[in-house]
Amino acid sequence: MPGYGVPKSSKGLLPWKWAQDRLVKSRQYWIATTRPDGSPHVMPVWGLWLDSVFYFSTGRNSRKARNLAQNPRCVVCSDNSAEAVIVEGSVDTVTARDTLEPIFAAYEKKYKMDVRSMGEPFYRLSPKVAFGLFEKKFAQSATRWNFPE
Repeated sequence: MPGYGVPKSSKGLLPWKWAQDRLVKSRQYWIATTRPDGSPHVMPVWGLWLDSVFYFSTGRNSRKARNLAQNPRCVVCSDNSAEAVIVEGSVDTVTARDTLEPIFAAYEKKYKMDVRSMGEPFYRLSPKVAFGLFEKKFAQSATRWNFPE
């Protein structure tokens, strides 16, 4: 992280489990998409970190959904900026019933809401790169994780 005074050594870097714990525990997430004109769009969403990917839903006519239809790349962030996790990747739409059922069950457990009947699309964000930023130890612990394509 040039310009931030972060040491080049790996001592003190955060383990991936640290990031996953925060992604699982977040109630709300921030998602950033790109409008067709190239300008950013950021909104909060409910979602799930499950099996190393992020799942969320949004109305098919929402700005997020229309942006993702044009450009599937997006960023999702956990809800606590003092212990931030930022995940960059691309989304695809989940349609397989056998994939959706565990998502629906986990969503209902987390948010006390049955989303099966909503009829809105569910998206799966597969990470390409992620960052972990622990404010209290930023200079020693700022971490980047890269994921195979």
